[in-house]
Amino acid sequence: MLSGLTGLGVACTRTDEGIAVSGGPFCAPSSPLFVGNSGTAMRFLAAACATVDGTVMFDGTERMRQRPIDDLVAALAGWGVEASAPTGCPPLTVRATGAFGGRTHIRGNASSQYLSGLLMAAACASDPAEIMVDGELVSKPYVDLTLAMMAERGVSVAHEAYAAFCVPAGQRYAPGRYAIEADASGASYFLAAPAIAGGRVRVRHLTRRSLQGDVQFAGVLERMGCTVAEGPDWLEVRSDGRVRGVDIDLNAMPDMAQTLAVTALFAEGPTTIRNVGNLRIKECDRIRATVTELRKLGAEAEEYEDGLRIVPGPLHGAAIDTYEDHRMAMSFAMAGLRIPNVRINDPACVSKTFPDFFTRFGALR
Repeated sequence: MLSGLTGLGVACTRTDEGIAVSGGPFCAPSSPLFVGNSGTAMRFLAAACATVDGTVMFDGTERMRQRPIDDLVAALAGWGVEASAPTGCPPLTVRATGAFGGRTHIRGNASSQYLSGLLMAAACASDPAEIMVDGELVSKPYVDLTLAMMAERGVSVAHEAYAAFCVPAGQRYAPGRYAIEADASGASYFLAAPAIAGGRVRVRHLTRRSLQGDVQFAGVLERMGCTVAEGPDWLEVRSDGRVRGVDIDLNAMPDMAQTLAVTALFAEGPTTIRNVGNLRIKECDRIRATVTELRKLGAEAEEYEDGLRIVPGPLHGAAIDTYEDHRMAMSFAMAGLRIPNVRINDPACVSKTFPDFFTRFGALR
């Protein structure tokens, strides 16, 4: 993301206190922006390039070239911005004049990041911008988070039950200091550890008041039989290591599906995870990959179009493939709390979001 911003003419400077970001309007770079396998960077930066007067090209890894982007291409076209991705996936080219607005549409069941990217760009539109969501919107808490951050920076958005979003023209983002919340998604592996191994884990700088939807994973652990406590600046999970399976819709927090799937290996009774079909266009096809690796450990796992079912069984060690997906590595590492000889292949893939994960996770011992 920082590399992409730099390529668009924005100064990004790391300091002891954080990252300072400053600059004027985005400008077209002389070479393509390479975003690796970061869907977030691809979707947010591509939408933001509606504000550019010029042409911006995006590319990524082999896997990124398999991840759909045509929904965003169509949405930008609705605003009068020319974008093209001949295969329906990156490479992507955005040709803009800096003037855009009006009404456009986005499909709701693919990724909420398309909508978040459009919303953030809409504040800079030359005309009032409307975004109509076709069908049910997935991952609503992430959209709530986007709207909250925009409001904190002085940008107002009106919406009708997540079906239509209206952003007045002529708004500006107010600069300032911002403290980023602790990562609720990354915390989930530690919160789930007591459910698997028994004991107590407290995560600091995170509470259920967080704007992040994934913090509600603590409630899933409660349903499984764990005890959850909360303080002014911490969240704690306790368990004797005996938990029960659940049947649950994780549409609001799909990134928690792998964490729950591995926790379910040690539950009494089956676990069914529903309504997470958008996992198939993540860093890997997370539904298929998770089922494949659960079976390696001895579980009975079944794949559905939009979910999976896990039936615990006699478990044994195995070498787990991670598919260049940070969440595969971190979630299956949890299995090693109870199963001897679990090997994580390509553990360095966690560097995408949690570079020192294995050091911190190892400290649980």
